[in-house]
Amino acid sequence: MSKISTVISEPVAKILKKGTFAFLGTVMKDGSPHVTPTWVDMEDNIILVNTAEGRIKQKNISRDPRVSISMVDDENPYSMITIKGRVIEQTTNGADEHIDKLARKYLSIDRYPGHSTQIKRIILKIKPEKVFYLAPRYEQYLKKKE
Repeated sequence: MSKISTVISEPVAKILKKGTFAFLGTVMKDGSPHVTPTWVDMEDNIILVNTAEGRIKQKNISRDPRVSISMVDDENPYSMITIKGRVIEQTTNGADEHIDKLARKYLSIDRYPGHSTQIKRIILKIKPEKVFYLAPRYEQYLKKKE
């Protein structure tokens, strides 16, 4: 069963909270899409992406805040979420601590190994405008993990 909403439901939050990579789509200057795998987090129905100032995705959203995010449930690849939204804020406040939090989630280590004094971290805050969720299906065809 699929469901479309403007808020992050519990099944969507469950996928977002896992250490599953998200694919973030932004719009390039020429109008073409740019998609990149990224780590994500959420707080109060806002999706958080941590990047470095000056990266392509950060430049793109500074010009055009529209984004899309796609994730597949790692337990059932036929269950997925797609979120369309806008970056409503970019902040460097707490960005270094936030990337460490994401490193704990995705790498199971306390400190992000890519810290550098030459890289300024920035948090992109994304407000969902359309959240699509496709519930798990086709379980009978999936091989059980042993």
